[in-house]
Amino acid sequence: MAAADKAFTGSIAETYEEHLVPLIFQSYAWDMAERLRRIGPTDVLETAAGTGVVTRAIASVDPAPARLVVTDLNQAMLDVARSSLAKNARIEWRQADALALPFRDDSFDAVVCQFGLMFFPDKAQGFREARRVLRQTGKFLFSVWDCLSANEFAAAVTEALAQMFPHDPPRFLPRTPHGYHDVDAIRRETLSAGFSDVEIDIVEGVSRCASSREAAIAYCQGTPLRNEILARDPSGLERATQHAAEALERRFGEGPIEGRIQAIVFAAIH
Repeated sequence: MAAADKAFTGSIAETYEEHLVPLIFQSYAWDMAERLRRIGPTDVLETAAGTGVVTRAIASVDPAPARLVVTDLNQAMLDVARSSLAKNARIEWRQADALALPFRDDSFDAVVCQFGLMFFPDKAQGFREARRVLRQTGKFLFSVWDCLSANEFAAAVTEALAQMFPHDPPRFLPRTPHGYHDVDAIRRETLSAGFSDVEIDIVEGVSRCASSREAAIAYCQGTPLRNEILARDPSGLERATQHAAEALERRFGEGPIEGRIQAIVFAAIH
């Protein structure tokens, strides 16, 4: 993983929240919140929270956890998340690295991480830290995206930008968001970190958008893919976005579009 893959900075955070969250994250956030509700934890830690889509879903369930500590490595993402939930007294906000959590051992009943683990430079350490802060009966709920071919919009954007930059195609999407999906390997890493068992679900979904243009903005401007485009052509962000939009329109049609998405959800038992 390139160091820049973790840089959700500047306007990326706002664009991510406005365009990418409803496109691919919202339905999985509701699913994750429901899984957590069934466990019924009192103290919950969320790592790599991004702009708070899972945080909002967890806060809306009944009953909500008595205490929800929300963390992310990027302060810009956390600021966006906090803006919509700042008045919720049950939520604590901390800028924190999931590989070095600033919490004591045995502090939480559950740890939640939706689509964040792929960005950890040391995933084994991420598993160990999640287990360290969990109580003996706790669970680590986390999800990753399945392979690029199982996520049609992301695959189409990647292919379009490869055509635009044939000598140095941007590889952020297959390298990081869709680069950690080997179920057997993830199970082994989880168990090696000390977890006693791992439950695994493949969760299919449908990504819907009002237009191909909005989907292209989500990926090209609302993720670190933006940084890769600008590194190749400092004035080419709009051109790349339009090129991706045209590719999406050719594949999925004019007007509102929809495509297949697929994730893998894990529940690791302490």
